[in-house]
Amino acid sequence: MQQSNIDLDQSPSRASVSGRKQRAGTDFIGGYGQTTGSSDLLFIEGQLPTTDGVVDGDQPAPVQMERSLKNLQTALAQQGRTLDDVLKVTVYFTDLKHYDAVNEVYREAFDEQLPARTVVGVSELLGGASIQLDAVAAIE
Repeated sequence: MQQSNIDLDQSPSRASVSGRKQRAGTDFIGGYGQTTGSSDLLFIEGQLPTTDGVVDGDQPAPVQMERSLKNLQTALAQQGRTLDDVLKVTVYFTDLKHYDAVNEVYREAFDEQLPARTVVGVSELLGGASIQLDAVAAIE
């Protein structure tokens, strides 16, 4: 799939149009879009625990959650948003036994205003990660 050079400050095209901006900066091939459609919502997908484009898959799950949340904050900041703008988060886990420890990291990141959240157990994530985040944020 060819990546396009859409300016993210402009209104994005509909999701079904082939020219939408795909996530850049990782060695993995995936269908992660930075923005989708024309609305007052921002969709941020596939936030893995990466440092300099490399997945930190050997780190404990809480450390991976911290890294994924920092990457989410960076993606939000690129759009002029913060964690306060997040309406919903989907957390993908490869091992749900780490839920309590990861939940503590999540609660600290969002303080008192926890967005809606879905937790999904999966068998595998890219790069050997044990955590991945998707988020929906308000652009108001």
